[in-house]
Amino acid sequence: MTASITVTHHGAERQPVVVFDDFADAEMLRDDAGFLSFAPIGEHYPGVRARVAPAILRPMLATIAPVVADVFGIAATEVVDAFYSLVTTPPARLAPIQRLPHFDEVSPNRLALLHFLSPDESSGTAFYRQRSTGFESVDAARLPAYRAALDADLARHGLPDASYIAGDTPVFDQLAVHRGRFNRAILYRSNTLHCAFIPPDMALSDDPLSGRLTVNTFLDAAG
Repeated sequence: MTASITVTHHGAERQPVVVFDDFADAEMLRDDAGFLSFAPIGEHYPGVRARVAPAILRPMLATIAPVVADVFGIAATEVVDAFYSLVTTPPARLAPIQRLPHFDEVSPNRLALLHFLSPDESSGTAFYRQRSTGFESVDAARLPAYRAALDADLARHGLPDASYIAGDTPVFDQLAVHRGRFNRAILYRSNTLHCAFIPPDMALSDDPLSGRLTVNTFLDAAG
């Protein structure tokens, strides 16, 4: 299987998002996930996770390596974390931080690879701009200004309703949505503002074979 690769850019910052279709052996990954025990890992992810064995990632890392070098200027990467992930938290139970776009890391060399393995293709990942600052990504230099602006924005507009973010809000503009087609992966900088796109009527199952199953791999520049 050879992946189809598309590079897109969005927003004023022209941040790249690489889309891989027919990315990997999706059925093997779904079978593997079906044998694992899922549990909450970390305080921010709205669901349950199970760690991915490093050997399983090797073909995928080989596929993305030339693109990582060409698009992001990173000669080699190493895996920081990798999880099978299932979104399971009902909208009404989302914590305030889970109702907002987020960034995973401030380093521009930290990358996120998100591989969609669900037969339900209605969800995806969306990218955002903070209205008050214009920031579409947050590095170490921007972090204090981003936090101060977000505090002021939430004081002015209040916390968002208990739901998964969809579209523009008083605090954030939505820049793009990448749909979660089966066996599609997207690669992007972890410091871009993003959030899962979850339709309000989507069934949130904890069964890897029917739920919103993804592989979330976080990479950093090697060395």
